[in-house]
Amino acid sequence: MTIELPYGSYHPRTDPHPALSSRPRPQSPPPSSTTGSQSPPPPPPLSSRTVFSAAHVVADPYADTTPDGPAALDWDATLAFRRHLWAHGLGVAEAMDTAQRGMGLDWPRAAELITRSAAEARACGGRISAGAGTDQLTTPPSSLAEVSKAYEEQLAHIESAGAQPILMASRALAATATGPEDYLTVYGELLRQAREPVILHWLGPMFDPALTGYWGSSDLDAATETFLQVIAAHPDKVDGVKVSLLDADREVDLRRRLPEGVRCYTGDDFHYPELIAGDDPSTPGARFSHALLGIFDPIGPLAAEAVRLLDTGDRAGFRTVLDPTVELSRHLFAAPTRYYKTGVVLLAWLAGHQEHFTMVGGLQSARSLPHLARAYELADRLGLFPDPALAEHRMRALLTVHGVPQ
Repeated sequence: MTIELPYGSYHPRTDPHPALSSRPRPQSPPPSSTTGSQSPPPPPPLSSRTVFSAAHVVADPYADTTPDGPAALDWDATLAFRRHLWAHGLGVAEAMDTAQRGMGLDWPRAAELITRSAAEARACGGRISAGAGTDQLTTPPSSLAEVSKAYEEQLAHIESAGAQPILMASRALAATATGPEDYLTVYGELLRQAREPVILHWLGPMFDPALTGYWGSSDLDAATETFLQVIAAHPDKVDGVKVSLLDADREVDLRRRLPEGVRCYTGDDFHYPELIAGDDPSTPGARFSHALLGIFDPIGPLAAEAVRLLDTGDRAGFRTVLDPTVELSRHLFAAPTRYYKTGVVLLAWLAGHQEHFTMVGGLQSARSLPHLARAYELADRLGLFPDPALAEHRMRALLTVHGVPQ
């Protein structure tokens, strides 16, 4: 298919990327209209790395709502996508940035999403973690105590649902804290209360400008020291840290400084193959990153296939499968990075995981038509569409709606 736009021409290929051409396109089990308890069991878990995909939500296209109104979700399609990820052996990171948390998904719907997804995970044996934040605060907090109380409410909800908590970066805390000591206080209280080890999430300002200066400083070296202080004070309550700064060297340095037993989950959607592969195993003190990534939403089958190769010790095979996906990831996460969700949902629609290209808050309009066309081209080259003809038909329909002659 050739897409002719006034901005240029794209020439998607229906054959997979050359590095993948000898293998069949990764397939998912067909969507099921039944509950998760009747779904086939997931394959054996990935063994060499702990891998989570941050999953998007499917909006209800028939809901009569507004961009700033309550989120309306298509629950069947949203949960079916999570079963798709579990079917490949991936964990699901629920109600995170990829699910439009703070960009259309409000806390009441996020709380319901966590409850429903955790129940699905139990039913089909899938692994699930979920984001705890402070986004129920709709007005600026008056004190750190108010921020802590909001965090505690969400932490308790996630624990009661049976998911592993991820302590997300908080806009309210960023706006209220006066320095590093306030972060040490709030996170210290939360970690003391947590029933089981949690994941700490450091989301950079490229994903959310409101988080500029998190951990008490815009100097990343100083911020890192505070972050490490939080972990060092409660290493038994920290399963791992997710770092989303798009800075591979900084992540490598950070993971070398983590206490023994604390994992580093890469959130770097630009450099994930090299970070997950890690140091040469023969190197003394070799380290690697686990993964909690938004890009593993659209490339989940390839990500799982790559890590299974790594499970056998085949580092070269791992890179052969995963390296070609980086161009797509860098495209989807191009500045302004926070709008990457639009490309993620487009690809889910083109791949047949949902019946429409509608997003919570109308965010389907957040990327240009040339950007979306390029995303289609790159995904098609990777063989990400189980039904290339369906993907082409839907892409043509989108172009027609935008006035591009077919």
